[in-house]
Amino acid sequence: MEAQMEDQRAALRERAPHHIAQISGAAWAADTDTLSLEFLQTPLVVHVPEFRVLTADGDDVPLMTQALVTTYLLTADGTPRAGEWIAFRELPGGLFYHQAFTGYSGGMLARTLGDDVDAFERGARAVGGWRLTAFGDAAFEFQPLPRIWLAVVYWVGDEDDGFPPRANVLFDRSASHYLILDGLAILGSQLVRRILAGAKQ
Repeated sequence: MEAQMEDQRAALRERAPHHIAQISGAAWAADTDTLSLEFLQTPLVVHVPEFRVLTADGDDVPLMTQALVTTYLLTADGTPRAGEWIAFRELPGGLFYHQAFTGYSGGMLARTLGDDVDAFERGARAVGGWRLTAFGDAAFEFQPLPRIWLAVVYWVGDEDDGFPPRANVLFDRSASHYLILDGLAILGSQLVRRILAGAKQ
């Protein structure tokens, strides 16, 4: 992963930082040579030209966060939000991995919380979710990176009809313009894990 990230950093060094900021939604500060953005509500600072990602306090971040942010900055192309929610299988190349993604994202969320929709709502709000209407029994929208929007929709089960609770993680159709498929899968998984952590509070 480190070798791949170094290749990405080299590619980013060939681009003007203010242009990277413009198309990714990050903020460029020429006086400090830094890009600033939030990742899952955590303020991060990217030092240029090293493209090293740190917290706002100067601490290191996990390698996976480093990789996601670096890939995001490199992939971003400025495409506007589509305003249309799609399933993972509708992302470019997503059909083959859809079942696996559902199992460790929405499936894990529903298996863990069952019919406790209040716990889902508590967890979603803890991760900065905004309520969506007309979707399932509860639904929230999230902005884990400046130009990426996800939604999680939750349905309570129906014992009489034999339907278990279920949840789906959805993406704005523009998401593939900002992260590759693997990155979007990791992002959805991390969002679900943070929702579950918030549900326990």
